[in-house]
Amino acid sequence: MNIKLTFFGAARNVTGSSYLVEANGRRILVDCGFYQERNLKHRNWDPFPVPAKTIDAVLLTHAHLDHCGRLPKLVKEGFKGTIFCTPATADIAQIILKDSAKIQEEDAFNKRRRHKEERRKTRHPEEPLYRSADVAATLPLFSCVEYDKPVPLGEGLSASFFEAGHILGSTSIKLLVKNNNEERTILFSGDIGRWDIPILKDPNTTNAADYILVESTYGDRVHGKIEDISETLASIVNETHAKGGNIVIPSFAVERSQEIIYYLNGLLAENKIPKLRTFLDSPMAVKVTDVFKRHAQLFDKEAMDLLHTGNHPCDFPGLTLTRSVQQSKSIKHVKGSTIIISASGMCTGGRVKHHLVNNISRPESTILFVGYQANGTLGRAIINGCNRVQILGQHYPVRAQVKKIGGFSAHADKNELLRWLSSIKKAPREVFVVHGEEEPATHFAGFLKDKMGWKTMVPEYKQEVILS
Repeated sequence: MNIKLTFFGAARNVTGSSYLVEANGRRILVDCGFYQERNLKHRNWDPFPVPAKTIDAVLLTHAHLDHCGRLPKLVKEGFKGTIFCTPATADIAQIILKDSAKIQEEDAFNKRRRHKEERRKTRHPEEPLYRSADVAATLPLFSCVEYDKPVPLGEGLSASFFEAGHILGSTSIKLLVKNNNEERTILFSGDIGRWDIPILKDPNTTNAADYILVESTYGDRVHGKIEDISETLASIVNETHAKGGNIVIPSFAVERSQEIIYYLNGLLAENKIPKLRTFLDSPMAVKVTDVFKRHAQLFDKEAMDLLHTGNHPCDFPGLTLTRSVQQSKSIKHVKGSTIIISASGMCTGGRVKHHLVNNISRPESTILFVGYQANGTLGRAIINGCNRVQILGQHYPVRAQVKKIGGFSAHADKNELLRWLSSIKKAPREVFVVHGEEEPATHFAGFLKDKMGWKTMVPEYKQEVILS
């Protein structure tokens, strides 16, 4: 039995997740994500490495842009197969992809106009990667699956999806390949969440796999304690309020925004922070919050208990959900301190850029990061201490306080990844460490080899491996 595995994304970097499995005459793609690092964005425009029409199915671990964001491009290039995922993932992916197309169309229009006015050319594309029509053509290809129930893929292949605890609807996927009397299993971790975080159930585990692709976003570090989040968040809110500034929180629209609301809800209930005007300024995050309300069966026990008391974990008095552009623009005119939660989480696009323009040069304001910032993103530049940053074509001095709460991460840290892998009873044939920048990926591969005695590898982009 020969199985070919090719790494088409998230190999020594953290975005663009995409892995191709070829077995028994079938081509199965696991994830088809968007590249967000500035130095890798050109890959989004490159033709897909294999003809899209030859891919039979896509298995989608979850709905973050770096895992689903190139699906409309794949369809645009000829893919006509089925996209398998959980119902919550399908709901959120629809929101993510529609928003992505809209942002790309708007950015392309503004870029063309700006370059025409400045009479200069750019190496960056002035056309969107895909349009709203391409998203409309993609959505009918989604097919919802149940957790823990095998899905037949034809020619002896099947896939099982189980809880990853990363975002609502997220999964790890075990792909089973049978040929004559032989069978092999390939386990794709997707993005592994953390134990005991708000709202979501804990990650599920499996006890056997021949090959494993495991993420390593935080493979070289250990997070702060989850119980420290509330105290740190309260301190930042109170200090900024005392100075009369705003708290701008670049946040992922999916999961992270809802977690922040959950923590602010708790702090307000305990009178640990003042009742500040709080804006969830992301149409996508607002829509995703509605998805949370529709899929409450995926909540953990604590969130369900809160829900049964009539206090929804994703809402609180004083929270304003801004939908229109006009509502978003009016936030800067609000008197007094405000809390602004806005996408995107890495400051690569969306409304958060406008809030950064209004606050990043104000010493009394705070820019609070609550998630991972990939290399080459505006968020990484700010958190690395750059004195001046470019936002929407203009340069601004960074005078605001820049803070980070690491415990918010929806990604497992080094010890939690080991906890997830430790459920494997028999040593796998090989572990491929993916979805991590080179240093944490290499570190975790070495750590895993020393700790477990397993064979590990950190693959390169487009590297092919034969699993025999």
